[in-house]
Amino acid sequence: MRARTAIAAVSAAAILMPATAHATGTAAPPPDDLFQKVTLNDHPGEPIDLAVLPDSRVLHTTRGGEVWLHDPKTGLNTLAARLEVYEHDEEGLQSIALSPGFGQGPKRDDWVYLYYSPPLDTPVDDPATPDVNEGDAPFTGTPADFAPFKGLIRLSRFRLTGATLDPRTEQRILDVPVDRGICCHVGGDIVFDAAGDLYLSTGDDTNPFQSDGYTPIDERADRNPAFDAQRSSGNTADLRGKILRIRVGANGTYTIPPGNLFPPGTRDTRPEIYAMGLRNPFRIELDRSTGDLYVADYSPDARNANPLRGPAGTGKWMIVRRPGNYGWPYCATARLPYVDFDFATGASGAAFDCARPVNESPHNTGRRELPAVVQPEVWYSYGASPEFPQLGTGGIGPMAGPAYDFDARDTRGRAPVAWPEYYDGVPLFYEWTRDYVKAFHDEAGRIEAVLPSIVFDNPMDLEFGPDGALYVLEYGDGFFSENPDAQLARIDYIGHNGDHTPVPAAAASVTAGHAPLTVAFTSAGTTDADGDRLRYAWDFDADGKVDARTPEATFTYARNGLYHATLRVSDSGGLSAATSVRIVVGNAAPVVELVEPVAGQPFSFGDAVPFEVRVTDDQPVDCANVTVTYVLGHDDHGHPQTTARGCTGVIQTTEPGGHDPDTDRLTGVFAAAYTDPGTGGLPPLTGTDEVVLQPTR
Repeated sequence: MRARTAIAAVSAAAILMPATAHATGTAAPPPDDLFQKVTLNDHPGEPIDLAVLPDSRVLHTTRGGEVWLHDPKTGLNTLAARLEVYEHDEEGLQSIALSPGFGQGPKRDDWVYLYYSPPLDTPVDDPATPDVNEGDAPFTGTPADFAPFKGLIRLSRFRLTGATLDPRTEQRILDVPVDRGICCHVGGDIVFDAAGDLYLSTGDDTNPFQSDGYTPIDERADRNPAFDAQRSSGNTADLRGKILRIRVGANGTYTIPPGNLFPPGTRDTRPEIYAMGLRNPFRIELDRSTGDLYVADYSPDARNANPLRGPAGTGKWMIVRRPGNYGWPYCATARLPYVDFDFATGASGAAFDCARPVNESPHNTGRRELPAVVQPEVWYSYGASPEFPQLGTGGIGPMAGPAYDFDARDTRGRAPVAWPEYYDGVPLFYEWTRDYVKAFHDEAGRIEAVLPSIVFDNPMDLEFGPDGALYVLEYGDGFFSENPDAQLARIDYIGHNGDHTPVPAAAASVTAGHAPLTVAFTSAGTTDADGDRLRYAWDFDADGKVDARTPEATFTYARNGLYHATLRVSDSGGLSAATSVRIVVGNAAPVVELVEPVAGQPFSFGDAVPFEVRVTDDQPVDCANVTVTYVLGHDDHGHPQTTARGCTGVIQTTEPGGHDPDTDRLTGVFAAAYTDPGTGGLPPLTGTDEVVLQPTR
């Protein structure tokens, strides 16, 4: 143990950071008061991923299939696209990325890449049978029972025309097969390197809740294969639990660039695989100046190591410079093997050999002998890390952030919000469960807090824009819906001139209804850190004319239509910013109420819980479009387990395997939603309700 700890300490000091990272010496980071957080969209839906365009417009996605576009010139947030997606457990619309040549070339490359779950013909719950959920895949059965739930997640690209992603331009690139109707880990992320090669991260698509928080390698013949991560992450012929690397050509076709893990033609392998042995690499980033790929990978939920099962939950962060195997589901790191466990007998075998892992699962379709496990640069568990104490304690939600590319021209006023040279070449790491961002420096493995006084509320994605500012998508505290603290924001550095941009806030007394609709608007919450005198300009109907110049105002919409009421706030120094409120006139938002169960209701995990949803709307209500999702609440986040349809029904709750009810703050969350069909060319509107049930001990 002493020798291993010494090796780990040397590793932390010597290989934590790339040698090309900017040297900052012992200089202190710029103080937090030289940065400013500006909200761009405080109603982002259930936010998943973002991409900043060369003109500083921002695209961001929701899991439900929406792509939103923020325009900084007008402050407007408009819907660029709405995709039909399959949404059981964690599936839906995942990642978004721009072509590396976006906005360049004689024909102006305008491709936007999306990774999403098309509906297909996968079974969903039938409201006519409230006691049965046809959308849930069986836990046990035969291959014929599991076959209807074979699905896929698709990587495609679409053209962005003006402010719209045109679905007719879709080019399908790559399908990743998955097992549907059962949780979890199907997310993905997209990045490009300097050569234009595309990297796609994929989760292991494996249910972790029946494995006591350790490795899910259930090989029983009648068990749903979704309980065995050996079929995906540990399988050299499967695209799940991997980093894939391809080169996209004309019409969405792709080729394999040289240097992947398995050369094309290698038996029992997929040539797209660049890195394997990953569980849930939810966020990856790539430094195009160095070629370094940053990967963060989530862990299972065991709080403590068990000699009969393996290590406690271990989050990881890696710099991937060459192809490799990162161990899952056999090893948490190259030095932390799991124990071979027989789920049929409950007997533990030997620890897996991380230097020579072997996949003997009956679900394996690839090679038996696997590459040796590569040690990550950073690893940590729930408690204080001996190697990396700067990471603190708490949950495990590692996210790989970008490395800043400083441009000296920014200090001469080219981009007045650009971050300073101090962060040049330094990768950022952010923790979804711990609400912080860290900078990983190269000197002696130094890890440093980034803007600790600025709130990062469940940060979902970080990206530096062309203006040098840091764009942040925050999920907020809550479960699979738009949470109150969710937002798209930008963090500016104002140390170049010291002047803060005003931060506008706009709210409306009502955002939907029928004409004539009178709406009271307020700028309450608008701030200016410099205390400057502010000027207000409201444009309620987006006709380019100022309708009011007071902090509060009222406007009556005489005609039905979709309006974006915009508020622009300017300070005495000439700095200004805008925000907007969407007003739908001609359609009222549905009101959704969970009549049953009720908030605080006691229950036991494994209970069948009846539900009743009441929906009130100005259009006929179709109960077939009411969804109720059961979420296993865990601290301030959750794991969706099943989705039922209908105004009434019964949901079978599940046992929280791998979680300690006494320490993990477990709850049962029921989230109801209904989206009306829209009318008269107006967009559909959604109502939601949520209740939290308390488990009995």
